Amino acid sequence: MSNDGKHVSVHYRGTLDDGTQFDSSYDRGEPLAFTCGAGQMIAGFDAAVKDMAVGEKRTVRIPAADAYGEVRDDMIFKIAKAHMPEDQDVRVGDQLYLASPDGQPFRVKVTEIGVEEVTLDANHELAGADLTFEIELLSSED
Repeated sequence: MSNDGKHVSVHYRGTLDDGTQFDSSYDRGEPLAFTCGAGQMIAGFDAAVKDMAVGEKRTVRIPAADAYGEVRDDMIFKIAKAHMPEDQDVRVGDQLYLASPDGQPFRVKVTEIGVEEVTLDANHELAGADLTFEIELLSSED
């Protein structure tokens, strides 16, 4: 029986290939609720939950392409240091929020600080990473 289009509730634990945990609903104490197949989740997670039965636990490895995608070079760019906030001591590794041309905020990570330019990376922090999820389906309702 498919969960496609159903409101589901899951507990999950996400890890990287080296075993580092990057997220867990167990740690928050609240399950994750979403509509299966509605594009609210990364494709590989949705696909894993689609055919699960309530009470089932499953471990799935999701390649980067079905998770947050590969690292895209067009999402790495430079801006003039003069455009950086003067009141902020920006360092490599810092995460900042910029506004897109239509005013929507988006997150970037500072990857390099040069004499005149700062390099920013707008890729998702998990882009390029294969992910493993331990998933437990708690409920599935129309």
